[in-house]
Amino acid sequence: MTFKEEILQGIPKVLPQPKTYDTTINHAPKRKEILTEAEKKLALQNALRYFDAAHHATLLPEFKEELETYGRIYMYRFRPEYKMYARPIDEYPGKSQQAKAIMLMIQNNLDYAVAQHPHELITYGGNGAVFSNWAQYLLTMQYLAEMTDEQTLVMYSGHPMGLFPSHPEAPRVVVTNGMMIPNYSKPDDWEKFNALGVTQYGQMTAGSYMYIGPQGIVHGTTITVLNGFRKIGKSPKGNLFVTAGLGGMSGAQPKAGNIAGCITVCAEVNPKITQVRLDQGWIDEKITDLDKLVARVRKAKENKEVISIAYLGNIVDVWEKFAEENVYIDLGSDQTSLHNPWAGGYYPVGISFEDANIMMAEQPELFKEKVQETLRRHAKAINKHTEKGTYFFDYGNAFLLEASRAGADVMNPNPTLGREFKYPSYVQDIMGPMCFDYGFGPFRWVCTSGRPEDLAKTDTIACKVLEEIMEKSPAEIQQQMADNIQWIKGAQENKLVVGSQARILYADAEGRMKIAQAFNEAIKNGEIGPVVLGRDHHDVSGTDSPYRETSNIYDGSRFTADMAIQNVIGDSFRGATWVSIHNGGGVGWGEVINGGFGMVLDGSKEAAKRLKSMLFWDVNNGIARRSWARNDGAVFAIKRAMETEPRLKVTLPNSVDENLLN
Repeated sequence: MTFKEEILQGIPKVLPQPKTYDTTINHAPKRKEILTEAEKKLALQNALRYFDAAHHATLLPEFKEELETYGRIYMYRFRPEYKMYARPIDEYPGKSQQAKAIMLMIQNNLDYAVAQHPHELITYGGNGAVFSNWAQYLLTMQYLAEMTDEQTLVMYSGHPMGLFPSHPEAPRVVVTNGMMIPNYSKPDDWEKFNALGVTQYGQMTAGSYMYIGPQGIVHGTTITVLNGFRKIGKSPKGNLFVTAGLGGMSGAQPKAGNIAGCITVCAEVNPKITQVRLDQGWIDEKITDLDKLVARVRKAKENKEVISIAYLGNIVDVWEKFAEENVYIDLGSDQTSLHNPWAGGYYPVGISFEDANIMMAEQPELFKEKVQETLRRHAKAINKHTEKGTYFFDYGNAFLLEASRAGADVMNPNPTLGREFKYPSYVQDIMGPMCFDYGFGPFRWVCTSGRPEDLAKTDTIACKVLEEIMEKSPAEIQQQMADNIQWIKGAQENKLVVGSQARILYADAEGRMKIAQAFNEAIKNGEIGPVVLGRDHHDVSGTDSPYRETSNIYDGSRFTADMAIQNVIGDSFRGATWVSIHNGGGVGWGEVINGGFGMVLDGSKEAAKRLKSMLFWDVNNGIARRSWARNDGAVFAIKRAMETEPRLKVTLPNSVDENLLN
């Protein structure tokens, strides 16, 4: 069968041959056994309902074995024969250009060069899934190939509920992931209901088809590291940044450290993913011995090198060894997947990676105990360094939250509302006040032609637009503009593309709209092919997360989720091609609500109209909420937005005299 024929057949009527388990692929760890016998039968019933009853006797023992062996039913037999990657848009079958673009984005999320556990349909974060099983993938791709611009595909946590009549201005796809009743949103609820096949963890851009490989987080981390060094009044050159994690998102840290210009040490326990990052050139060196690591870092400091070093081992050993050897750390953080601490997101010290995986599956309570012991040691070692002057920040991975739950010494001795922890979230001190409050966030695009020359043209267009805007920009946002112009100028030489021909930069509403307008004009003139616009959910408006995206909201509303819900509703009727809303994100199941969008630019007048309406709302919704929380930067930004758009009228806060309150 051709690629198009295989897409159009959906779930095959004739069963394909069983697939051999490929040990060369990075697989998800076995999930813990959590279902009762009755629930296991229900999980099997739920899986088999995708298939004709004639196949049930054949598939039942196979699915039962998967459930017992891996803790989930992935339906490996139904993995497609074709290579998984983002093809040029014209290679997809279909009646809707918008639907073809979504198919391209789905395949990019599952590209072996992009996805963390591609055979388990997990893009990043250990559990950030595009789908729960391969039947869902096959059925979704078939629906997208069949749909017209007068239909909308409804996605329930990876399951394609079906095509429903709509209209050309409606989203082509509406995605929800993990939308649990609040009282059923604890970590074990995810384990149970995901094993039953009725919900999934979409992370942020995994389940919304908008992941662009580690480039997205490289940019955010570069901005964070640059501003982190600015905060402590140091140049990055010759100074040390220590962190952990080399997975789907965290793997960007050493590359970002190189771009920022510092020495980076990043610890990782998984030898397979460490080697992948070395082979990709995302790290410069790999070291497995702590004494050699100390010597190498001292040499790098002495020579003021710009270098990234992966330590294959546990991060706790690094913090403790550096304290013992008096190696000074300037910036410290952590980006292990602590939103997922009991299922492979964080590993206990003193136990091999292989033994820890066995313990995780077979002795989950002991594994949890060991993880919490490690978190206490981790925090204790960090505290030793911060007493000497190290600036440590939580990188929004729930490190401080889980450390506090483990009884670690991470609490603020004099807590205030929003400052419960000893160390700030990076959003509180860096990204929130410096970027999000002013409307700057991770705007991204994908060239659907698949041509590198199209991406190069869009880089040039975006750079020109930003330089023109910067000439008239107020002083308050000159630094943000300069950082992003520098970034886009170096984007090609830094070889950031993994998977689709994609790019990211931080832009405000004005920048996003003007860049999008320029792209749409270039498409209209035949200079480039169609472009997909999107963003990370980790943005100004898309996410309500009290310990990350909205951690610098101090009016008590950081535990509400109105902004994220309003955002996705507003994007839906203002012209987004697809929208998504998730429970989970990068900080944990039940800890955040986050939303995203995708928009296809095709050079048409309709696309030009949609981009202005939707992008303006998508940013200013968040600025309005942040200004109401009395954030000075956001008050400045929303007043400026009202001056440029007379139809915008936002309720502004009145300040209260502190002496009156006292």
